[in-house]
Amino acid sequence: MGSGKLEVERKFEAGPDVVLPDLTGVGRGVVTVGDPVTHDLDATYYDTPDLRLLRARITLRRRTGGTDAGWHLKLPTAVAGSRREVHAPLGTRRTVVPRAVTEPVTAVLRGARPEPVATLQTTRQVTELLDADGRVLAEVAVDTVTGTAMAPDPGSPAEVTTWREIEAELVDGDPELLDAVADALVAGGIRPSDSPSKLSRVLAGRLAAATPAAAPAPAPEAPGGKAKAKGKGKKGKKAKGKGEDDAAAARTAGDVILAALRAQVEALQVADIGVRTGDPEGVHDLRVACRRLRSILAAFRTVLDRTATDPVRDELQWIGGALSGARDGEVALEHLRAVVAAQPVELVRGPVSARLRSTEVADVERGRKAAIRALSDKRHLALLDALDGLLADPPLAGAAGEPARAVLADAVERTGKRLTARIDEARDREAVDPGAHEEETEHALHEARKAAKRVRYTAEVAAPVLGAPAEALVRCMKDVQDVLGEAQDTVVTRMWCLRLAAAAVGAGEDTFTYGRLHGLEEARAEHADQAFWALEPTLRDAVRAAARA
Repeated sequence: MGSGKLEVERKFEAGPDVVLPDLTGVGRGVVTVGDPVTHDLDATYYDTPDLRLLRARITLRRRTGGTDAGWHLKLPTAVAGSRREVHAPLGTRRTVVPRAVTEPVTAVLRGARPEPVATLQTTRQVTELLDADGRVLAEVAVDTVTGTAMAPDPGSPAEVTTWREIEAELVDGDPELLDAVADALVAGGIRPSDSPSKLSRVLAGRLAAATPAAAPAPAPEAPGGKAKAKGKGKKGKKAKGKGEDDAAAARTAGDVILAALRAQVEALQVADIGVRTGDPEGVHDLRVACRRLRSILAAFRTVLDRTATDPVRDELQWIGGALSGARDGEVALEHLRAVVAAQPVELVRGPVSARLRSTEVADVERGRKAAIRALSDKRHLALLDALDGLLADPPLAGAAGEPARAVLADAVERTGKRLTARIDEARDREAVDPGAHEEETEHALHEARKAAKRVRYTAEVAAPVLGAPAEALVRCMKDVQDVLGEAQDTVVTRMWCLRLAAAAVGAGEDTFTYGRLHGLEEARAEHADQAFWALEPTLRDAVRAAARA
């Protein structure tokens, strides 16, 4: 993969007579403002005929001129106002996109070949904001742009657009500096831009035509119709008595669920890019997106036909499982290293820290390779196609056209009952001699944790409609996840303690510390179990309050 950086910037509109205000002393640390430097930039932008990169908030260009000539791939991140850039040299072949800038977006392209879709000629006037040592904290660029949208077919004309805009970008400054620069520009009469990128402005018409319209949910069936959704009736009448505003009352269950599904498909795509570009949180974020998608498809089977969605859930479970080893070992070994660092020196016998560190490095590399293999599998790319298909042509079920409040409340109640059943099973296991049934007890609590996740994710979908009670339920379930997640983490750390001890025996090293670590992790598991059972009496009330909202 090419080199890269994180780009943090703000964009502003600039009319023909706009002049930059004096930015000397703006924010923290800006002492001087450099003289403006002008660059002439030429860029050709590449995408697929259906603009799938741009629709995913990704831009790919080949730029000449200025200080950063080369191939640039700009990728979305989870941080608002920032994008990750991947760079590659210009090379000698102008029309062949380097693999270094296409590999990170494999899951978006899915075999399609990017081709030129637009050109931009920019006259850029760059002003640097400097600290007392002459270090560049930020750059403010005034751009005069001529954009040409290439004809999508031989019979159509090219479209030319011209405008001016201002970009403020961090270099070595703090994020607060960008806020201060933005405030100064706004105070000078310069308004923020609504356009996310130059390319989206040039291709606005073509982008609108390429973006699939959200499928409307069907209208509720008249009394006596064949499909009558669960949750219709008593709860619907109660909801009307709650005084919903017109906008909320008009939202159907299908509207809400498809919006939630779309958001998580986008999150999965961003996380996929993160894994491919080495983001340390990429695997975690991708697994969370998979879990949320599986939860939405399971909890709202009255809205989306399960005969179409269950196979997608199975594939989401597959990719989540394929990625589990890429993260669990790293988390466990990192935790054990922290525990060792906190131990009295006399209790750390042998090269424990060194063995933990070398094992972690090797495990992370194995996990990274396994993750890339999984994401490169045709099965994963087929899953992404299937998710796109669900959004483009959703398999709506009977409750899709029902008022959202009743359907969401019903889903919260059902997932809450499922959690209660799992907790009862765990309580029954706890009542048995723990020495004889430790593994079964841990499994039962793990199943309770998974059920709590489903309640949480269902409540997150419902919160915009059900309000504060659903938000409180989300917080409650997060607490359950935290304590039971800690207990589950110890299952992995204890396994590593045994593996590390076995390796130490083979190397003739002292194994005392590994036994101590195992004991400390057993104590951590017991403490987490106690914390869960202390929390458990509040769970039913939280579910009940959200279901009755």
